[in-house]
Amino acid sequence: MRKATGMIGMVLIFTGRAWAQGLPLERAFDPGHISVTLKILLLLTALALAPSILVMLTSFTRIIVVFSFLRHALGTQQSPPNQLLIGLALFLTAFIMAPVWKDINDEALQPYIDGKITQKVAIRRAMQPVRDFMFRQTREKDLMLFFKLSGSPKPGGPEDVPTHILIPAFIVSELRVAFQIGFLLYVPFLMIDMIVASVLMSMGMLMLPPVMISLPFKLLLFVLVDGWYLLVDSLVASFGG
Repeated sequence: MRKATGMIGMVLIFTGRAWAQGLPLERAFDPGHISVTLKILLLLTALALAPSILVMLTSFTRIIVVFSFLRHALGTQQSPPNQLLIGLALFLTAFIMAPVWKDINDEALQPYIDGKITQKVAIRRAMQPVRDFMFRQTREKDLMLFFKLSGSPKPGGPEDVPTHILIPAFIVSELRVAFQIGFLLYVPFLMIDMIVASVLMSMGMLMLPPVMISLPFKLLLFVLVDGWYLLVDSLVASFGG
């Protein structure tokens, strides 16, 4: 025990200090260096907010809500899984928003990369195709609601509508359309549930869950009418206006 204690003491005495590596924190006196730093900070912020931007400014909201309604109407619990539905919704969003991305690339991104326009002009040009898309899908009633809630005067035209008012109005309009499509999806499957429940009650089979019997019939109906084809076709066509 004494020997071990002595060895530990010798190690502590003769061991040199261990200094941590310092991080250089240099002052930035050049305005250009500060500008680059701010740009990097803004880029990282934009990347962090990218999922929210995807949900708020594109067709993703309507598509994923409709897919959720479909799964509940079929009564398939976790099938298709969330990852598959989100992946399909993302690819459909990319397909629907492709013309918008093309306009942003042609009018804002490429001229900015070539040095023909400033960053401020590029941001304004990039937002214009997105605003046009949102305007086509937004009800005037929803726009007026947020103008009333914010206490702002009524706009004279689309160019007078602030983006911070357009975005929530667009999301509310998207949810409204998604719920309408969800109702239409529910009706035929609800009829099957009601018929199956009535048959089971008439047969006195009250302890047998109707969902267990109606699920195969709902899946059969969805396959026979080519449900995925009709649903995707209707979703994409709903953004045509």
